Amino acid sequence: MGWAARFLTAAAFLAAGLLFAPDALGLGGGNATAAARLVHLLAFATGWGAGLWVTFVGGIVMFKYLPRHQFGSLQGKMFPAYFTLISVCSAISVAAFAYLHPWKTSSTIERYQLGFLLSALGCNLSNLLVFTPMTVEMMMKRHKMEKDLGIGTEVGYSKNAETAKRSPALAAMNRKFGMIHGLSSLANIMSFGSLAMHSWYLSSKLDL
Repeated sequence: MGWAARFLTAAAFLAAGLLFAPDALGLGGGNATAAARLVHLLAFATGWGAGLWVTFVGGIVMFKYLPRHQFGSLQGKMFPAYFTLISVCSAISVAAFAYLHPWKTSSTIERYQLGFLLSALGCNLSNLLVFTPMTVEMMMKRHKMEKDLGIGTEVGYSKNAETAKRSPALAAMNRKFGMIHGLSSLANIMSFGSLAMHSWYLSSKLDL
């Protein structure tokens, strides 16, 4: 099942819920506020859940068990899709939260929360539009250099580190890649941290 089919399936289930049980969702009578709350919650949960999985589970597992060039090529395809998803989710969350809490009438805490959401959006967009394209381009250049040196099919960085000691060009490439990748990782962590702060706010609103 392709991504479009999966998205349409999820949208169909949501539409069915809105159609057959609007009162259960609090949407009866055209309640735009309840709809905005639902949209905000779904977008936030999707973005934060994706960030949690990619950052702390999926990426680490793939790095530990995939040949390094295979892992890099997969990440090069996955990261643009990942950052597109969480950027869209962040933008929807910002829009819904701003609708629910207009700036002029919002409290200080609500303004801070909007700031966290905007911070996450900014970090995600910087990754999508700047850092990820640079990282992928640098990675492909390094892959080509490593193939010429006969490395890259192993798991982990051990051969790269050993070869870099004998190859100044590879060592320089490693430093450039490390700097760009580090900025990308920092932006991703800052986005995740901002969403984590918002999760505390949302949890304080729950009545379980």
